[in-house]
Amino acid sequence: MPISIRKATEDDTVALSRICLLTADAGKSAETLHEFGALPGLVFAVPYVTLPTTWAFVLQDDDTGAAVGYVVGSTDTRAFEAYAQEHWWPRWAAEYPPERMTRPADVKYAHLLQNMFTASEACMGFAPAHLHINILDAYQDKGWGRRLIERAVEHLKGEGIEGVWLGMDPRNMSARTFYEKLGFREIEGADKNNMGLKFENA
Repeated sequence: MPISIRKATEDDTVALSRICLLTADAGKSAETLHEFGALPGLVFAVPYVTLPTTWAFVLQDDDTGAAVGYVVGSTDTRAFEAYAQEHWWPRWAAEYPPERMTRPADVKYAHLLQNMFTASEACMGFAPAHLHINILDAYQDKGWGRRLIERAVEHLKGEGIEGVWLGMDPRNMSARTFYEKLGFREIEGADKNNMGLKFENA
């Protein structure tokens, strides 16, 4: 199975959104939870090939040309938050108001678009950069998650950044185990579901 990692572009937004939906329920598909399947990707994937300070890499199945995973993030989380607060979240909040929603998962995201969370000071003290990573189930447990993280670290080092952090679903214990194997640790003073990696430990 030939697989490659390449830089993502805005042409990948549909694929990234799809991957996000298919992994949005603690690593499993959230298709049945959503009537508006674009919502998870609008928060956790698509902005990272669209907004300033962002970067993204795609895991591609070279037999089909399909994107089957990604790692995305921002080099400057506070700048990302400020830009998104003015230019990104209001646009989608207007398109997906909570009163249109009937499914709880959609309602949750609709409210989130109206009042997006921001990174804690503890996370920001650890590193300015954050990331999200998702891989379709059929391509997991084959070493590609590690390769994606390694590519992200390489990119961030090139930007002069010395660490990165992420947030994880507390239900996804396999993801926690994966991150711990790569050297991610809980961040002092942050929510226990935030984990960080200093590149000297990578």
